[in-house]
Amino acid sequence: MAQYTKPLPTPTEQSKPFWDACKQHELRIQRCTKCGHYQHYPLAICSQCWSWDLEWAKVSGRGKIYTWVVCHVAFHPAFADDLPYTFVTVELDEGVRMTSQMVDVGPEELYPGMPVEVVFDDVTEEVTLPKFKRAS
Repeated sequence: MAQYTKPLPTPTEQSKPFWDACKQHELRIQRCTKCGHYQHYPLAICSQCWSWDLEWAKVSGRGKIYTWVVCHVAFHPAFADDLPYTFVTVELDEGVRMTSQMVDVGPEELYPGMPVEVVFDDVTEEVTLPKFKRAS
């Protein structure tokens, strides 16, 4: 595996289960066992009913593009060779939105509502990043 030189996530107590699941090539999102609400980014309590009873539910990894941005200026020097690159906000079928990168589609091919699915990029032995590709 080539050395990965881009910034990496630093898991917190709340986000560690998310990153652990990604390492297993599973997408898991917090779900409240009281009201059923899914939420992302992870929190200590449910953002809807304020319950502390949360679980890590495996989700489909399928969704649709909500919006995107094409970066023409690198926000970090490690991304300079990737310019231009695209970040997408995906609305998962379970209703939560998450931001990541598209891996197989150029910015000119993106459109609102485009069906996508998660893929996992093992960037280091310790870190796997969820990214998205056009749904098959």
